Amino acid sequence: MSPMPLIGVTACRQTLGKYDSHTVGDKYVEAAGHAGLPVVLPARSVPSDPQALLAHLDGLLFTGSPSNVEPHHYQGPESLAGTQHDAARDAYTLPLLRLAIDRGIPVFCICRGFQELNVALGGSLHQRVQELPGHADHREPQSELLAEQYAPTHPVQVPPGGMFERLGLPASFQVNSLHSQGIDRLAQGLRIEALAPDGLVEGVSLADSPGFVVGVQWHPEWNFRESPESLTLLDAFRDACQRHAASR
Repeated sequence: MSPMPLIGVTACRQTLGKYDSHTVGDKYVEAAGHAGLPVVLPARSVPSDPQALLAHLDGLLFTGSPSNVEPHHYQGPESLAGTQHDAARDAYTLPLLRLAIDRGIPVFCICRGFQELNVALGGSLHQRVQELPGHADHREPQSELLAEQYAPTHPVQVPPGGMFERLGLPASFQVNSLHSQGIDRLAQGLRIEALAPDGLVEGVSLADSPGFVVGVQWHPEWNFRESPESLTLLDAFRDACQRHAASR
């Protein structure tokens, strides 16, 4: 029998009450559990050696977060006052992403993770998409109910000939939207797999990658078993992780 894949799940560095903490939402852990055995990766002050981590992992799920990538990582302008950042997370996720891709370890990047993927490969970000001319407001609905915040709010279009089409995803489907930042300059090598009606890039894959590399701006981990499109993406990630585990 093939070994159970070990799936690294990126955590955030946050202060909870009086304590410095490493946090990750249960929905990400459950989504990673669809692919294998989830292992939470803490955002330590001194980052763990990415090579040592990757020697044991068969996949990586880069999670969403209330924080944003610090703009100096993509030569962007200084953030507006009040913007949440997580320097400890940046310090370990960006090098970890690059090395995982080089080694062919499957990666699935969600929301902040999607933005990290673009930045790690040399792209840049819009910091406030809702203020761009011709762009929609992609922030979550103002509701105390999670079911309303994560409800589908707009369609995405899937360009023909890409990975999403090969996976069997429809040419258009509805997604949720809970972000203010988004891709500005697309990193070299990334292929557009999904577009919002306003032209914002919502899904990517990495052309000519030795392993599975997919990023999405929306949140497929939310109730993923109830969404055929989300389940398709997570099934593909699971299959890639299982192949990697079998090859070790």
